[in-house]
Amino acid sequence: MIQGVSKEKAIKNLVSVVIPCFNDAKYIEKAVLSVLNQSIGDVEVIVVDDGSDKATKEVLKKIEHQISILITQKNKGQSAARNTGIKAASGTYILVLDSDDYFETSFCEKAIDILENREIKLVTCYTKRFNDSYCDNHYPQGGYLKDFLMYNQATGSVMFRKKECIAVGGYDETMRFGFEDWEFYIRLLEKGGYAFVIPEFLFHYRLKENSTTSRANKIKYHLQSFIYEKHKALYVLYFQDFIIHLISRIEREETEKIKNTERLEFKIGKVILAPFRWIKYCLK
Repeated sequence: MIQGVSKEKAIKNLVSVVIPCFNDAKYIEKAVLSVLNQSIGDVEVIVVDDGSDKATKEVLKKIEHQISILITQKNKGQSAARNTGIKAASGTYILVLDSDDYFETSFCEKAIDILENREIKLVTCYTKRFNDSYCDNHYPQGGYLKDFLMYNQATGSVMFRKKECIAVGGYDETMRFGFEDWEFYIRLLEKGGYAFVIPEFLFHYRLKENSTTSRANKIKYHLQSFIYEKHKALYVLYFQDFIIHLISRIEREETEKIKNTERLEFKIGKVILAPFRWIKYCLK
C-alpha cells in the first residue's frame, strides 16, 4: 500500500509492470528488482517468458517467488509477449519494461501522479543509455499525435492506462522486427492526448549489439514505410507538416554528407584510392 494513502486509493492506482523476456538470463533479475524497489508498494510484476533458453528459465525459476505472474509461451515476439502480459494484468496502469533495462525507484510514483491528468496518454522520462564501455543521455520530446507521426518521441518503456491500450488493440503483433512501440503510440494518441516526458533520468537502457533496436535500425526505412502505409489517412491529414519534416531531414543528411566529404581524412583516402579505382576501371 502507498504510505499515507487509503487502501481504496492504493488499489485504484495499482501498477502492473509487464516484462517480456527472451534469452536474458544475465539481466532479468535486475529488471525485476528495479520494479520491486519502486517507491510505491502496490506493484504487480508480470514476466512473460517468450520461449527463452534453459539458462533464462533457470533464473526465472529462482526468482519466481518475487514475480506476481509468470507466463511461459512459445516465442511469438515482443509485441505478442507484451499483449499477453497486458491482458493478464489487473492494474489500472501498465508499465512495459524490457528484461535488460531498469528504472529508478521513483518512476512509477511520479508517472501515476502525471496520469491523473486525463489528457496525458503515456509517460516516459529522460534516459541513460549504456553498455560496458559507453554511456550517453537521451532526451525524448513527447508531444501530440502530429509530433509522433514525424518521429518516435518516447522510449520503448512507458506507462499508460490498460483500458486505453486495450481499446486501440494493443501492440501490432505482425511487427516482429522493431518500431512496434512507435506504431502503438500513434494509435494511442490518434483520438487526442499528450505524451509526457519526466525531465529526469529515471530510466536506464542497455545498448546491445543484437538488440531489437539495433536490428530495427538496419531495416528502418522498411519499417518506416510500413508505418506510413498503415496510417496513410493520418499522414494525409498532416500532409504539409510531413512534407516539411521529410525535406528538413533530407537537407540535414545532405549537409552531413558535405561535411564528411570535406574532412581531411576523406580527402586523403580519396587520393590514396584513386590509382586503384583507375586500375579497376581499366580492367573492366
